[in-house]
Amino acid sequence: MSRSSSPFMTKTSVLILALGVAVVFATWVTQQSQQMVRYPDAPAALIKQLRFEDRADGSIAVVDYQTKQQVDAITGEAGFVRGALRTLAQERKRREIGSEPPFELIARQDGRLTLSDPSTGRMIDLESFGVINSQHLHAFFGRMQIKPNNVNTGEIHGVRRKPITRPDSGNPTD
Repeated sequence: MSRSSSPFMTKTSVLILALGVAVVFATWVTQQSQQMVRYPDAPAALIKQLRFEDRADGSIAVVDYQTKQQVDAITGEAGFVRGALRTLAQERKRREIGSEPPFELIARQDGRLTLSDPSTGRMIDLESFGVINSQHLHAFFGRMQIKPNNVNTGEIHGVRRKPITRPDSGNPTD
């Protein structure tokens, strides 16, 4: 007497189905683990546009983009600063973007510091690498003439932003 088996429920088909589900699940987990979690940034208290130029002596000149004046120089090893700049420069090179657009050094209201490249959208939260490392770049603010942002009026460096109005309250917010 032969066993009758359902064409939909053979051991092989169940095994193939389970294997397919496992592959889909593993793919989903891998993709989710590669996504970066980024908490919202605090509003900017100070923003400075800077260019970093290599010099013949191996130093890097820190140039205020608006005034074209050198405000500092990175000399010696300065591994953290050089590494952060190298990371951003490699992304520009990959996208075939020149060195002319400025970077932004952003001091946030909560005390954090961010190095941003508006031309690529890349950002480096400098506190992620320790307070001592972020202080190397934070020192640039002390050596420059900077106008703080007026967050209450929505004015940043003389440019007025239109406040966002929440639909539920009608109150403007940043």
